[in-house]
Amino acid sequence: MESEEESFVQLPCPAGPSTGSLAPRPERVRREIERCKELCRALEEEHVKLQMATGAVQQRMQELRKERERLYENFKEQKYLNREEEICLQDNIFLARQMKSTLMQKHQMLNKTLEDKRQKVFWKDPEMMLLPALPEKKMAFKGLVTSKDANKLMLTPLVHYPLQGGSALITFEKAEVAQRIIEAKEHVVELSCGEELEELDQCRMRVQAAPVDILLPSALEISLAQSSRSIILSDLPSLEETLLDKLEIFFSKTRNGGGEVESKELLGNSGQVVLTFAEDRVAELLIERGRIQVPLWEQTYELKISPCMRGEVSNLQPRSSPRSAQLQPFRCPRTVLLSGIPDVLSEEPMRDILEIHFQKPSRGGGEVDAVGYVPAGRRGVAVFTEDAE
Repeated sequence: MESEEESFVQLPCPAGPSTGSLAPRPERVRREIERCKELCRALEEEHVKLQMATGAVQQRMQELRKERERLYENFKEQKYLNREEEICLQDNIFLARQMKSTLMQKHQMLNKTLEDKRQKVFWKDPEMMLLPALPEKKMAFKGLVTSKDANKLMLTPLVHYPLQGGSALITFEKAEVAQRIIEAKEHVVELSCGEELEELDQCRMRVQAAPVDILLPSALEISLAQSSRSIILSDLPSLEETLLDKLEIFFSKTRNGGGEVESKELLGNSGQVVLTFAEDRVAELLIERGRIQVPLWEQTYELKISPCMRGEVSNLQPRSSPRSAQLQPFRCPRTVLLSGIPDVLSEEPMRDILEIHFQKPSRGGGEVDAVGYVPAGRRGVAVFTEDAE
């Protein structure tokens, strides 16, 4: 037995614990097992959470996929509807253009028909042509008058006579007075009554008297044409200085049927005003209205609108002979031309001195109707009208 016992060799365990430490080893293994169990439970819980999150993500992806499909269907449907609406709008635009073209053709045809009727009515019949151009006048019937010249148009001549500087025109009330002044030829005019020459009481001037001859034709032909841009306004309440401005302001506004006013003119003492517009169509539309309500000085007046007729001389026949190229001189019976007037006084004092001198019977003069004087170095134009006497 001893030999057997000696055959065993007991080797020490370098890494393992000593025989005395074998007792606590199961406890440590148990703790390690518990720790692994807790770790496994944590992993299982984390796995469950991940599975839940994955399910939520997949559900959200399905919802987004459905939303995308729904939006895509809506987009296709809206695109189809927009296409149908675009086609419908194009059809409407095409129909509108056709209708516009048809209306424009009808408008042009109506304008042409209207213009043809106007030419037939107004231009072929002289009486109808002149009728709308005459503003309304208040008239009273005082008996029946028959005349061979009832259908003729009577015109008042306005002859422009050039007047040189240092000359004057004197019109007397009686023709015999003018004849005496012309026969005397030269006259001595006292200047002592002039305020500017009070120190020179004996100043005089010599002037020459001559008749006034103007050229007149025996007959003339005038072609009348309606102005395309002018109208005549009548039945005006008064002719104050601000009337033309107020009329221009009113007729410059498009809401009143007007347009840009190019010029305005008061027709002498006729109580009528001529307005000329920058565009042709404005005057035509206003003439078609005939009358218009215009506010003036806090009141409203109804004014008459008439076309403006303008005339041009188309044929001129001299007094002497239709074959002659020269016009026949016509002597003004009551007017005298004075020349050789020196420039010693201003215009108004000189005109007064001439009137005072030639209205004295002792100097061969008489009642003076009008005096016109042009100082030396200047030029003027005198306008002669038909003598009512």
